[in-house]
Amino acid sequence: MPIKTNITSISPKGQVTIPKKIRDYLKVKPKDKIEFEIEKGIVRLKPAKSLELNFGKVRPKEKPENFKKIRKFFEKKVGEETGKEV
Repeated sequence: MPIKTNITSISPKGQVTIPKKIRDYLKVKPKDKIEFEIEKGIVRLKPAKSLELNFGKVRPKEKPENFKKIRKFFEKKVGEETGKEV
């Protein structure tokens, strides 16, 4: 069932304000990315989910990162997981 909300205007720059009720429903906040989809004359907007959007958000445990140490740890864990499979 559609959520009823207020009508909003398009600014001279083509911008719109997403009503609070919709922002709350989508659980979006300032600087979040929104994805638009058009299908059969219906426009949908939803929070954008992409690995690229999260690039750089994870902080390293130590600086500079020791990639050899990280790879060795990863290979060890993969080996342990593979060894458990029967």
